[in-house]
Amino acid sequence: MNAFTSTIRIQTASFDAGEEMRRVRSGRTDIGALVCFEGVCRDHNGALAGQGEQAVRALELEHYPGMTERSIALMVQEAQQRWPLQATTVIHRVGALEPGDPIVLLIVASAHRHAAFEACAFLMDYLKTQAPFWKKETTPDGAHWVDAREADDAALARWGITASNNTPAG
Repeated sequence: MNAFTSTIRIQTASFDAGEEMRRVRSGRTDIGALVCFEGVCRDHNGALAGQGEQAVRALELEHYPGMTERSIALMVQEAQQRWPLQATTVIHRVGALEPGDPIVLLIVASAHRHAAFEACAFLMDYLKTQAPFWKKETTPDGAHWVDAREADDAALARWGITASNNTPAG
């Protein structure tokens, strides 16, 4: 039986989701389900403070090196306690991004699909609300920092976790 493996990378470079999935599966026969989520920079945002949807020209992501990785590692440990997992990969980009660029990749492996799906959703809800990332959008009206969204906090609450309001949107 193989031991649990976890990969956490914060990087400016893009990633290849297929290659990362192959890396997780390589040499593993204990994995029965592999769930992958790839978040991509859109060319529009949702409603902002009473405004309608706006075009997004660019996105800039910042983080606290070291603190971000520790926060994600703790989140992965929490997921391991909740579900029987064989492996996780969390890759999050920082720096300047354009519409169409991949932002985040989550891969969760388990013996069974239910655990893999649930853990992937849990990890993404956590990343969106609790991981120390800060996002600035550039729209036709200029650049502005993106605030946390109530819908993201509600998604995290379904796991019994209350969002801390001191962490901006991820």
